[in-house]
Amino acid sequence: MQILGIDIGGTGIKGAPVETDTGSLLAERFRLPTPDGAKPAAVAEVVAEITRQFDWHAPIGCGFPAVIRHGVAETAANINQKWIGTNVEKLFSEATQCPVHVVNDADAAGLAEVTFGAGRGVKGVILMITVGTGLGSALFIDGKLVPNTELGHIEVDCDEAELFASDVVRKEQDLSWKKWAKRLDKYLCTLENLFSPDLLIIGGGAVKNQEQFLPLLTLNTRIIPALLGNEAGIVGAALAAIRGLG
Repeated sequence: MQILGIDIGGTGIKGAPVETDTGSLLAERFRLPTPDGAKPAAVAEVVAEITRQFDWHAPIGCGFPAVIRHGVAETAANINQKWIGTNVEKLFSEATQCPVHVVNDADAAGLAEVTFGAGRGVKGVILMITVGTGLGSALFIDGKLVPNTELGHIEVDCDEAELFASDVVRKEQDLSWKKWAKRLDKYLCTLENLFSPDLLIIGGGAVKNQEQFLPLLTLNTRIIPALLGNEAGIVGAALAAIRGLG
């Protein structure tokens, strides 16, 4: 099945048609900057523009940086607060004139990795953490997604995890890789103690520098980098749409 996958991020919104049987993109991904302020109407217009770019008139899957339940955004940690209470699926469906299924962005990336990437064929508990602007999470039990975990917002040493261990914090505070890896390690060890995962996948923008910090982590859990890179959110959004729109 072919579905247009769209990944909404803090700085860019990108999309491409996806062949969901293989996870391959059917065209080069198209990216536009996220509008200043990232308000609902402006973001919806960008989603519509991406749809027009591919002359798309079929189902769409969209990864979105919030807790999404029944199509409605319930949080807005890294996006405009006006999204809280917004029916994102309805807004995007009206803007694109296509059926749209919306899923948490980290859940979308995790779906792609479990289906086609680093977690393919792995049984048991898989935890994927995306390390970038914030800390996203996707939790799977025998391949089944536990949605909207948002584990980047748990408290570690009385501080919200993504406020001291995200890649953006590393850059803003000019932390050495060693010092930042110690923070990330403390966070990941907390998750290890909570969930006892069989596999931990590290994704997000920080993976580009994996050799700088992965060897410094002390977890007992097997840790591997995500494989699909910037395509994971697009592919996973398309996969989620099959489930949500089926």
